[in-house]
Amino acid sequence: MSRPFAEVIGDPIAQSKSPLIHGFWLEKLGIAADYRACHVLAGDLADYLAARRRDAHWRGCNVTMPHKQAVIPLLDRLDPLAERIGAVNTIVPEAGGLAGYNTDAPGFLEPLRADLAERHLFRMARVLGTGGAARAIVAALAGEGLTIVLAGRDPAKARALLDDLDPGGDHHAVDIAHFADPTDFAFDDRQGLLDLVVNASPLGMAGQPLLAFDMSHAPPGAVFYDIVTHPVDTRLLQAARAAGHRTVDGLSMLIGQAAFAFARFFGQAPPREHDAELREKLTS
Repeated sequence: MSRPFAEVIGDPIAQSKSPLIHGFWLEKLGIAADYRACHVLAGDLADYLAARRRDAHWRGCNVTMPHKQAVIPLLDRLDPLAERIGAVNTIVPEAGGLAGYNTDAPGFLEPLRADLAERHLFRMARVLGTGGAARAIVAALAGEGLTIVLAGRDPAKARALLDDLDPGGDHHAVDIAHFADPTDFAFDDRQGLLDLVVNASPLGMAGQPLLAFDMSHAPPGAVFYDIVTHPVDTRLLQAARAAGHRTVDGLSMLIGQAAFAFARFFGQAPPREHDAELREKLTS
């Protein structure tokens, strides 16, 4: 007998951690449902969604690269945040058809909620990278009132991304090489301020070049957040801790975005009290 199921689609798909995460939560909650990985080529997206529309057991899917933009014209409704970001990573069947959401943005913000709940005189984030993940992160941070310095290999692309996502914001675009060399900039008193340094690029990931970031660019008390998950403890995070900064790793965003999707698929929140055990499974 068929059971309810959700899945993750992409090309490639074997590397996805989503089946492990969602399967872990389903088991903990005793929900009689499955979560699978499904390899879907770009040319097969329309046929895939057409078939799933007719499947009464299908609860939705997560969407990974390279389909996060390509699925949009195939959906019936877009959540406003997904529309603003221009990317969908979660599709669910709802009354009236298929709805597209972006859980990357709230998933990214989740480990920063205690910081964001405080009042600040000024909030600034230095965000490194201009790819798809950076779009969700910039939208999320702009929505929380942060001034953003967006760094990429092409500052014009960074500027265009900022103007697209938050046209009225007082944001700045720079060359990512700017952060590689030491600076003698004298930071003023950071009391009452929130400073973030976010690696939203693949730099520092296994098989990728290291991210060149000189710690002299980090204001005192800055929080470093690296979305890379392999390795979890990147060189950037190690250097930040050595310099006395608090750090957030990529598993925080990975688990956070999955939690928002899980609730949409299966109708209840995942058991987050088991996060430590889940992290062990993800890193073993």
